[in-house]
Amino acid sequence: MAERKEISTATRALLLKMQINELTESIVYTKVAKQVADEHNSKVLLKIAAEEQRHAGIWKGYTKVEAKPKWFKTIWFPLLARVFGFTFALKLMERGEGNASEIYATFASEVPEAEKIAKDEDRHEQELLAMLDEERLQYVGSMVLGLSDALVELSGTLAGLTFAMQNTRLIALSGLITGISATLSMASSEYLSSRSEGNTNAFKSGLYTGVVYLATVAFLVLPYLLLPDTAFMLALGIMLGTVVLIILGFTYYISVAKDVPFLKRFGEMATISLSVAALSFVIGIIVKKTLGIEI
Repeated sequence: MAERKEISTATRALLLKMQINELTESIVYTKVAKQVADEHNSKVLLKIAAEEQRHAGIWKGYTKVEAKPKWFKTIWFPLLARVFGFTFALKLMERGEGNASEIYATFASEVPEAEKIAKDEDRHEQELLAMLDEERLQYVGSMVLGLSDALVELSGTLAGLTFAMQNTRLIALSGLITGISATLSMASSEYLSSRSEGNTNAFKSGLYTGVVYLATVAFLVLPYLLLPDTAFMLALGIMLGTVVLIILGFTYYISVAKDVPFLKRFGEMATISLSVAALSFVIGIIVKKTLGIEI
């Protein structure tokens, strides 16, 4: 075996960083593989883990350092995988390492193995894309339906009721009745729609839609339940802020797990939800003044 030539101090520092990353990710992939029930997905993850370990060994040959993994990542990403699914967690981790192939290209002249490892890293990403068969991702359409409908319908309803009633307790009561009724309606509609299309998992489609819808209802009504009766405008502001945060979180999750544009989807959902809320608030003012009803 040919003796490895000396490398620069800057390259050694960069290789040590990459060695630590590869070692850390190898441990993460191994832990997540043990969590995954599907045998095919587990085997692919273990294969990637073995490659990451091999890469770390190559870098060790240059750095001459017994590196230690980043313990926080080895705990954090497997935990994320349990809560949000392995696709989201691992893609988020891969995003964090940046474009590995471009980084390796900077020292390819000093480290011959860099080019091959760069190709391995690119293949990792493609293999992960092919593994998108998690149940929760199969029902993204149902979740989006439940979330978007709840945000648009309930935020508009609560905004209209805020000025019309001007009492947080009454608004919360009306919002809960409307939200729970709408949850049952949306879940059953999604079930019937999926069943008519021949979907054998129609019940799960309806269930995902209903659960997401109901969770959204709970978050939006909560400010009206917790604040004093007269703090209806503050409750409205918090509710609208919650709408934006829910859209932000869900859109980010989908953008990572499904590789779709983040800003475009976030802008569309936020604009529609807030526009409907603003219009409903104005309608509440008009209706109250027109009918002259005081509550």
